[in-house]
Amino acid sequence: MWERTLQDLIRGLRANKNDENKFIGQAMDEIRREIKSKDMELKAGAVMKLTYLDMLGYDMSWASFHIVEVMSSPKIHIKSVGYLGAVQSFNEDTDVLMLTTNLLKKDLSSTPADLAVTLNGVSSIMTADLARDLSPELVGMLNHSRPHIRKRAVAAMYRVFQKYPEALHHGIGRLQEKLEDSDPGVVCATVNVLCELARRNPQDYLPLAPQLFHLLTTSSNNWMLIKIVKLFGSLSPHEPRLVKKLQPPITDLISTTSAISLLYECVHTCIIGNMLQGTAGDSLARTCVSKLAAFIEDPDQNLKYIALLAMVKIVPTHPHLVAEHQDTILSSVDDEDISIRMRALDLLSALVNRDNLQSIVQQVLSHLVKPESSVIPSAVQSLSQHIIPSTPAKSPGAPSQSTAYRLVLSQRIMTMCSQNTYDNVIDFEWYLSVLVDLAYVSNVDIGTQIRDQLVDVVGRVRAARSYAVKLMVKVLSDDTFLLHAGEQGSCSEVLWAAAWICGEYCGELSAPDELIPYLLQPEIASLRSDITAVCIQSATKLFGYWTSEAAKQWTESFLEDLKKAVDIMIEQMEQFASSTQIEVQERAANVLQLLIFIKRDVAMYKPKQENGLSDSSAAAFDPVLEPSFPKSLYLIQPLFSSHELNPVASIAQASVPVPDGLDLDAWIVPSMQDRVAEEGDDGDVIERKIKKSKKGKEKESASRTKVKSGKKKQKEGHYQEELAPQEEETAEEKAERERLKAERLERMRDDPYYIMDDRSQKPPAEDVDSIPVVRLDGPLPLPEEPRLPGLRSSASIRSTPPSFVVERGGEMPAGVVITPQPSTPVPSSRRQTPNLFDVTATPPPSLPSFQSYEVPDDELRTSTPEPIKVTRAKKKGTSTAKKKRTVKPEMKAGEGAVVIH
Repeated sequence: MWERTLQDLIRGLRANKNDENKFIGQAMDEIRREIKSKDMELKAGAVMKLTYLDMLGYDMSWASFHIVEVMSSPKIHIKSVGYLGAVQSFNEDTDVLMLTTNLLKKDLSSTPADLAVTLNGVSSIMTADLARDLSPELVGMLNHSRPHIRKRAVAAMYRVFQKYPEALHHGIGRLQEKLEDSDPGVVCATVNVLCELARRNPQDYLPLAPQLFHLLTTSSNNWMLIKIVKLFGSLSPHEPRLVKKLQPPITDLISTTSAISLLYECVHTCIIGNMLQGTAGDSLARTCVSKLAAFIEDPDQNLKYIALLAMVKIVPTHPHLVAEHQDTILSSVDDEDISIRMRALDLLSALVNRDNLQSIVQQVLSHLVKPESSVIPSAVQSLSQHIIPSTPAKSPGAPSQSTAYRLVLSQRIMTMCSQNTYDNVIDFEWYLSVLVDLAYVSNVDIGTQIRDQLVDVVGRVRAARSYAVKLMVKVLSDDTFLLHAGEQGSCSEVLWAAAWICGEYCGELSAPDELIPYLLQPEIASLRSDITAVCIQSATKLFGYWTSEAAKQWTESFLEDLKKAVDIMIEQMEQFASSTQIEVQERAANVLQLLIFIKRDVAMYKPKQENGLSDSSAAAFDPVLEPSFPKSLYLIQPLFSSHELNPVASIAQASVPVPDGLDLDAWIVPSMQDRVAEEGDDGDVIERKIKKSKKGKEKESASRTKVKSGKKKQKEGHYQEELAPQEEETAEEKAERERLKAERLERMRDDPYYIMDDRSQKPPAEDVDSIPVVRLDGPLPLPEEPRLPGLRSSASIRSTPPSFVVERGGEMPAGVVITPQPSTPVPSSRRQTPNLFDVTATPPPSLPSFQSYEVPDDELRTSTPEPIKVTRAKKKGTSTAKKKRTVKPEMKAGEGAVVIH
């Protein structure tokens, strides 16, 4: 009978591409008949065809028992087919594996040909049970007379150690002996197995270091040297003495080898093995960096990638060496491969310091600028392109046009500048300009992060506020963000920061009234509700500041301008008051009521000459003289300028001490606890009485009457108890209560967190005639400041650069005791070390810790807690001393800051 072979099956598949499923169905039926045959040759052919179909995705697990039958054949060519089918289809859940133990033991003691086939197959089908049962035989195979058997046995032992770790105790000694085997293949296989085993517990393989070092210095096999170098990279962190021993041969390999793979493994081992420390380590680090820089310039993309990856790991210990190749690294930011660009950004982020931050940020920022439209080629150029076809050259900015990549670039720029609370930024005016430029050119949704950065910088750096206000005025006067607010990547959130900064620091403006129309223009209503609300609030601040300034320099000519400004503000606020956004509507309505009050006051104002007082000296002593300006001009400005807004420390809220004697679980009114308990007990008794009395209609009605009367009496008793005082208050107790109440009100009056109402509910009857006549003076005018057309102190006109002070700590509550955190000294060459890999030679720097304070004895709270007074925490350097210091009330605001020159 003619049967189809594997070659026939493959030819049939190629000939029946249009009806492949039907052909395979027929072939599977034929295989099922053949595999049940008693002819081993025919059965082996069926297994071969099944193995081929399994590679095409068809299941062959149903034939596992027949595969074991083929494996037991005494003929080597049939046995090989059986082991091939087992390797292809068997797994740990295959139930027939338990039948193969005796078969495998028999084959392991057979001829060398059968032994080789068995060792190849058993390495792929190893389970925990097979590893336990076959480990003695496999350990014995390590001393076989034939090298190819010893090499296969070494590879099989790795699978045994994986599935049955207990075999390491009696097998690792034999495996160590194979490092001195006469055959190089056996030695190479042993090194490979040890390298894989050492990844889990490297310290267990430290005794093998002498033999491995001998192989490192004597072997010329590059693949084995790669494994040995990897193995030493795992061992050296656990044995520091290995570092000095390995530096000379590793340096020699780096300098002499021409194999790129071996060169990279040597560099990588030097990094993770702490070999770049000390004098010898510095020279080795310079050699490694120079080799990696050559990889970056290589056209091979794989070499670029691994070089950038390795340089990131060298930066924490030797940033100055990597900085020498800054231009080469920056060229990789525009590479066509996105993975190379991302690694280059990682390296630049780790490389920044005070000296190179501005140059790196400017070059990265330039990649976000869209390239200009290409120039139209001339006729000669067009003709030459048609004659000599070539691939068009990409523009330099082409890789940066991806939205995801532009987002990463923008985020990296802000991360590099803001790390460690702007530790690397020297010129904050430059950084504010970078943030504004980033908002214009990023074209990605990063407006929220830019907004937060602008507000944070201006809040922490006082010297940058004048320039920030000038910059934000330009942003508000430019309609770019306003016109594209609804588009993706418009960064319209920058308008939030611009409005807030101009409103909060409006004292830097000489003409705040000129900015108000930009904040209240009708297009603002189309923005998000939070941006519109901030614009309304900032416009109110600007108006309040402008009116207060007008009051200081009041002349009668200001009256008409004031009336016009108030009318315009009211008209604009009425539009916002009808907004559908609740926050916008509420803010506009509140401001509108204030403006209406100011309008009425201005309308009732009478000029000074109408009072009929020509003598200035007489007017000065007139007790009822009105101020020379409308008093409502000072209505709005004090609402926003009473307290300065400063940055708050991140641990300020958690550091507020709990007042002594405060128990939140205790009842505030103790009598309420007893009353509730009594009501609960009585209610239970009544319910029980009702249940017991339900015996007949007469008893039920009687019990109901009793219950009702009892309840009525109880309620009357409670009412009498509430209305009638327990005991009469004496005159001394009443006086003491009034005194304590007055003290409490006086404390609350000075506390900015309490809103006091000085109006009395029942004003006492007073004699009107006995009220003294006093003089009601208006606010004293403050000394005049120079009025410039732009800012009060222009940042552009200065002879020396400003000294920027960064308030990194922030304010802390008074009297807070903070436990100092031990700080790790950071090398001066590197202020910040990013944690970019697991094994590193330099520990990452700790966060700046706050100093410890103690409260003087006279300030301890004994009764009612005093109102919390917020003061800025004093911070000096990075001292690790645990000495406690006391916060003094007269501390100045600038003492807790860090000065940058």
